[in-house]
Amino acid sequence: MANVAFIGLGVMGFPMAGHLARAGHNVTVYNRTADKAEKWLETYADDAEGELFTAPTPAGAAADADIVFACVGADKDVAQVCVGPDGAFAAMTEGAIFVDHTTASADCARTMAVAATKAGLTFIDAPVSGGEAGAVNGALTVMCGGDKAAFERAEPVMQAFAKSVKLLGDAGAGQLTKMVNQICIAGVVQGLSEALHFAMEAGLDAKAVVDVISKGAAQSWQMENRASTMIDGKFDFGFAVDWMRKDLGIVLSEASSMGVSLPVTALVDQFYCDVQKMGGKRNDTSSLIRRFRG
Repeated sequence: MANVAFIGLGVMGFPMAGHLARAGHNVTVYNRTADKAEKWLETYADDAEGELFTAPTPAGAAADADIVFACVGADKDVAQVCVGPDGAFAAMTEGAIFVDHTTASADCARTMAVAATKAGLTFIDAPVSGGEAGAVNGALTVMCGGDKAAFERAEPVMQAFAKSVKLLGDAGAGQLTKMVNQICIAGVVQGLSEALHFAMEAGLDAKAVVDVISKGAAQSWQMENRASTMIDGKFDFGFAVDWMRKDLGIVLSEASSMGVSLPVTALVDQFYCDVQKMGGKRNDTSSLIRRFRG
């Protein structure tokens, strides 16, 4: 078992760190709001096989860790917890690994990887897919970029909260793969929204239609897990519209720098903007159908 740290105890990080505790690792956590760290400690104290601690800064959490995990908000937050005044890099021991589960830009990952190398550390960008349910159930998909030897050390530990962990290339490859993931999701959810709206306007039993077509080529994870709730107008199942817009902003910025056109993704991003204006900032991403159904 390893000495690990987890920085950022939000919707995803809280249960991810909990799985590490239940797997027997010694876990030290840091959260910007200290009360959340104390709540985490209380939640997992009885289930932990190893020792659990809280720390007042990212550096304090990282000081004795073999692997430091983070799941924070955006590029600036990654930089703050890595190289800020109380950042983890300055406190980590030589040879330690920093695994960043934040969805951030590929440039951020590459910059942090260079900084880590200069400090005698290794940085792995490792954004995740699977949403809150995947984090709670320990069934996330983890897309990694970075050094192969470091990945092979960190991968067995990540298995505590993942169903799939894969190295896709050098630093930044994990973030680029997450961008591909979000492009796919955006198009599929928009198509499903239009299809369900069409079915209901045509006077069909939309749930019966889904039951039939989900057995064929139209089937998707979104159809299987969200079609019924979309029809019922329920949108409280995890990954929020605000977060999706952040991710799509990263995608579109990266595409622009590459000279790549993503017309459908750009359009769906604007549709999510419409949902925000309708008061759906915290709705899950399936709420695209609200543009049709109210």
